[in-house]
Amino acid sequence: MTYHVDRFHAAVSMLAGDGHIKQRLIKAFRENLNDIAEDDLPRELKQPFRELRSRLYCVAPLNGEGPICASVRKMSVKDATECAAAVVSLYGEVIRQGENLQDPLPLHSEADKLPPFLVKSAS
Repeated sequence: MTYHVDRFHAAVSMLAGDGHIKQRLIKAFRENLNDIAEDDLPRELKQPFRELRSRLYCVAPLNGEGPICASVRKMSVKDATECAAAVVSLYGEVIRQGENLQDPLPLHSEADKLPPFLVKSAS
């Protein structure tokens, strides 16, 4: 799951950078999320990710541009902003899913106990 967290974090970082939203969206998806397989994502994220991918692959490319570039080129700024917001939302969900998968750490362990001479000096 850390792999997906890292990939979505990189995409969100690109979305937050400089430039036009359409260019940032193309770069963020193409360089960080394009090769993520839906089946590798948790069940709750498969459908939203599939919908995002289909929005970014809905236009046939022209003159050597890729399908992501062609699809985003045809989008309005509002549509591109919605796709960027979907990436941010998916990132939040990936983080939440990762937190749910981790085993809770014990609050205290044997290693946390201080030797008696330190307990007296710390008081």
